[in-house]
Amino acid sequence: MRLFAAVLPPEDVVQALAVEVGRLRKLPGADGLRWTERAGWHFTLAFYGEVGEELVPGLTDRLARAAARTEPFELALGGGGQFGRGRALWAGAEGDLRSLRLLAERAEAAARKAGVPMDQHRRYRAHLTVARSRDAVDVRPYLDALADFRGRTWTVDELVLVRSHLPRSGAPGEQPRYEAVARRPLGAAG
Repeated sequence: MRLFAAVLPPEDVVQALAVEVGRLRKLPGADGLRWTERAGWHFTLAFYGEVGEELVPGLTDRLARAAARTEPFELALGGGGQFGRGRALWAGAEGDLRSLRLLAERAEAAARKAGVPMDQHRRYRAHLTVARSRDAVDVRPYLDALADFRGRTWTVDELVLVRSHLPRSGAPGEQPRYEAVARRPLGAAG
C-alpha cells in the first residue's frame, strides 16, 4: 500500500485555508493550475511509497514510539511558497517548526528501522500543497496573495499514518483518496 506519515490540520484551520484558496482560484490564470482538494491538505512528514503489508505493523509500532518521544507542539498555517518554478504551490507553516522537523526526522527513521526502503534524505520543508502544474508557471501573484495569510494556531497532538489511493479512472481532475491507517498521540502520555 502507498503510505506516508503526516500532520493533519483541524477542520476549522482547513476551512480558513479553503477560503484563502477560493480567493487564489479567482486570480488570472488560476484555471491553468490543478487545485488540490481539501481532503488532501496535510503536512507530509515522510513519504514511504509502496509498503508491503507485512511491514505495516512494524512501521506502525515504530511510529508510535517516534510520536511518544515528541511532545505536542504549536503550529499555524502562514504564508506560502513554490517548488519547481511553480509546479507546486503551497501554504507554509509557522510556529514550532523545530519540533515539526524533528517529528519528520523521527518518522523517516521509524520507516528505515521497520525495513521500509527510503530514498535519499532531504532537508524537511514544511508545506501543504494547494495546487500543481505540469509546466513551469509564474506563481508570483499567488505568492503575493499568500504572503499575508495566517491561520489560527493549533496544538499538533498526533502523527497520522495515511494511505493514498491513486486515481485509476483517468478522468480529468480526479484526485487521490486518503485514508488514515493509524493515529498515534504525541508525548509520553501516548
